[in-house]
Amino acid sequence: MSHSDYLFTNALLVDPGNGIFGQRDLLVRDGRVEATAPSLAPYSEWKRPEGSLEIYDLKGMALFPGLVDIHIHLRVPGQEHKEDLVSGTEAAAAGGFTSVLAMPNTSPCLDRSSVIRDLMKRVASESVVRVYPTGAITRGQKGKSLVPMEALRREGVVAFSDDGRPVMDANLARKAMQASVTLGCPTISHCEDDCLARGGAVQEGDVAEKLGVKGIPSAAEDVMTARDLALAWDTGAHLHLAHVSTGKSIGMIRKAKDKGIRVTAEVTPHHLVLDESAVLELGANAKMNPPLRSAEDLLALREGLCDGTVDAVASDHAPHHPDEKAAGLAEAPFGVIGLETTLPVLLSLVDKECIGLERAVELLTTGPARAMGLDAGTLGAGDPADLVIVDLNRTFRVDVSTFRSKARNCPFDGWSLKGRALLTMVGGQVVYEDREPLEDRITRG
Repeated sequence: MSHSDYLFTNALLVDPGNGIFGQRDLLVRDGRVEATAPSLAPYSEWKRPEGSLEIYDLKGMALFPGLVDIHIHLRVPGQEHKEDLVSGTEAAAAGGFTSVLAMPNTSPCLDRSSVIRDLMKRVASESVVRVYPTGAITRGQKGKSLVPMEALRREGVVAFSDDGRPVMDANLARKAMQASVTLGCPTISHCEDDCLARGGAVQEGDVAEKLGVKGIPSAAEDVMTARDLALAWDTGAHLHLAHVSTGKSIGMIRKAKDKGIRVTAEVTPHHLVLDESAVLELGANAKMNPPLRSAEDLLALREGLCDGTVDAVASDHAPHHPDEKAAGLAEAPFGVIGLETTLPVLLSLVDKECIGLERAVELLTTGPARAMGLDAGTLGAGDPADLVIVDLNRTFRVDVSTFRSKARNCPFDGWSLKGRALLTMVGGQVVYEDREPLEDRITRG
């Protein structure tokens, strides 16, 4: 496939993996980063006689490595009424994401080589971003017996998880971690004790009582966090903790890292800006698993961003059909969508001076890439040209009716946010562009 050459000039380049934070020019050739420098002028020297060169003057705008989301639900195979590869990956591109990790709780789930192969064939023809598969830990995600982990790893699985369900059998979880050491990949824990959480809809406490629904105690997460950290210490495995939501879990992760336990952790945007009170207004569109927690938990998660306890921010993009979410709080499925709002929601914390811009970009690029062992999230010479142009000053109102995703179960509908992806490129190919704000900045040669 032929590629145009692109020269991005006068950008605020934020590339934490290469220690770059400042004004830079960046040249893309043949799908890869050719060069970065404070200035690549005179720009005419970079045009090749046989090709075209598009020059984007990005003065006042930012250029990031393509964002990496290590926790999304594409619903393929078998649940395409909720999302499919086209809608899901177009939503990712619109949000600035160029690499995503697809969770295995599909129908059938990703527990066999044949299912993984079929998925990746579809990815090759339908996806506009890079999709990495996560294999289930147990067959059918039923928690009874392990999947053929080595065979799934050969098919391209980058991690193993029963996400959506905990592996309640500690011996089985331990065996999975032991196998993952040999295979050189992480296991991702859905930290929840099902005996404590079963039947719950929202955080246990005043909100649950007011709404008349069963609550989920924070201990459901905390006891499983403690168990899995102990197993990781015992086995030497790389444990990744998904969607951490409690202050106690953050504290345990912090201590585990100090002890040298191989643990990484992610938090979601919704757990960083919403607490349990949001359910009173938003109903099922604020119902997710784990549930929104207390205001104190929210602050503990933010502290974990700042001190390095948290490695990544992941959307946990969980699309559902509107009819499913309309079933009422107790019956509606867990989950909210987030691919098209994760970046601006995290940037809102930068705007509030909770974290710095460079740290925010790290949490969406090199942090998640390192956690999953992905070759992504940097823009050094020779790297694939996976990148996103962001207008940090652009204020917009979230309107779910305009989303690329099929789903509309977003807790941020109607919010005013600042900072938006304007162009997303994967391997030198533009896969998303908001053309109007960029049109006057492009020179074609």
